[in-house]
Order: sequence, then C-alpha cells, then structure tokens
Amino acid sequence: MQADLSEQQTIDKSHYPKHIAIIMDGNGRWAQKRHLPRVMGHPAGVKAVKRVVKFCAEEDIQVLTLFAFSSENWRRPQEEVSKLMGLFMATMQKEVNRLDKNNIRLRFIGERHEFSEKLQQKMADSEQQTENNTGLTLVIAANYGGHRDLTLAMQTIAQQVKEGKVAPEEIDEAMIANTLSIPDLPDPDLFIRTGGEKRISNFLLWQLAYAEFHFTQKLWPDFNAATMQEAIDDFLTRERRFGRTSAQVQNKPE
Repeated sequence: MQADLSEQQTIDKSHYPKHIAIIMDGNGRWAQKRHLPRVMGHPAGVKAVKRVVKFCAEEDIQVLTLFAFSSENWRRPQEEVSKLMGLFMATMQKEVNRLDKNNIRLRFIGERHEFSEKLQQKMADSEQQTENNTGLTLVIAANYGGHRDLTLAMQTIAQQVKEGKVAPEEIDEAMIANTLSIPDLPDPDLFIRTGGEKRISNFLLWQLAYAEFHFTQKLWPDFNAATMQEAIDDFLTRERRFGRTSAQVQNKPE
C-alpha cells in the first residue's frame, strides 16, 4: 500500500489538460431509471458538479467549463425549465462562499438577459466576489450556444469595420478568437460528454477545434473523481499533433 501511495505522489501532471470542458448529460435519464420524475435528476447532477470541481481544484486543472443550460434548452417542458432556474439560483446562493473559500474563480458565459433580474444580479455578484481568486477558474455556460457566440462576434467585428476601426483584410483568426467568449482563457484540451451521446451540441464550436474528445456511457449524476481520472488517462494516451506529423511531435525539443 505504501508503494501505491508513493507512486501516486510521483505522477507527472505536467501533461494533464489545462482546460476541461464538459457536457453534463443524463440527469433526466438517471432519474427515470430510478422511476423518479426527470427533474429529480438535476439535484443529483449538482452533487456530481461538486465532486468534479473538487477533483479539478485538487489536480491543479486551470479551467473547468460546464455546459449547464444551452440556448436550446428553453424548448424543454416549462416545469423542468422552471425547476432548473430555481436550482441554479439556490445552488449559487449555497456554493459561492465555498468556491471563494477554496480560491476558485467563477465566471459565466452566455446571454443573461433572458434570465430573471434576480438571477442576473446573483451571477454578477458571484463573479465579483471570486474575481481575484487564483486557483481553478470555473466557467458556467448558461443560455449559451456556439452559433450565437460566433454570430455575436461577427456582429462586433462588422460594427468595427463599419466605423472604420478595422479593415476587412485585418480580420484574422486571432481577432475572431478574441471577440468570442472567454478569450483570455486557454482553449479546452479535453472535451467530455456523459450519457452516451456522441456530439458537441453547439458547445464552444470554435474553441473545441483541437480538443481531444472523450465520450462515456456514464450518466452525469454518477460521474465522480474516478471517472474524471479515466477521462484524463484516456487523454494522456492521445498524440496531439496540431497538424504536424508524429515524427515531428516525437522529435520536438522539450
């Protein structure tokens, strides 16, 4: 047993992903499998969020982005949406102080104007309370969609062109990236989707261009530190070439 503990302490984490993005799928199915209403899966999903945030903070992951509510989720039954909004507010009220105490910075991406004024204010207050923390950055994507993110960026750049601040030929990938959500954070290295589906569902379309994808049948409320470690172990088996050949990557100087 001592040897195992020693081995764990010497794991080289320098190749761990700096930014992990997760679609937390399967809350409703988790509840239905237990003959419960779909909405009962969401509180169980919150417990999984706490476990994963704790894991990432302890493993020195820089950024964790969670897809909490997409711009398409408004199409769900009104009762479920209402329960989600209430859970969202209650969770923030209970957890922000804990995040702050653990040096975790909280940020939100997505369009907030469709949320209640009370919820918008709570989001802003939570960001302000934790803005100087230097540990894990926890990004919550709420009323977020990748198409909308890109559309808003194009509108911003088009307005700058219209005002003569930017010439069309000056528009490049860096300008677009800097106009999207969270431009100051590294792009995700690892994308995880739970629940067995194998698609990215309009999530961080630009930012996921070179992420490694990990899909699991595990439903989100069952996700924990062990399944997070499995995803990271899978990530560590990938050869990330970014357009280069294997030989170039293997001969790259440290």
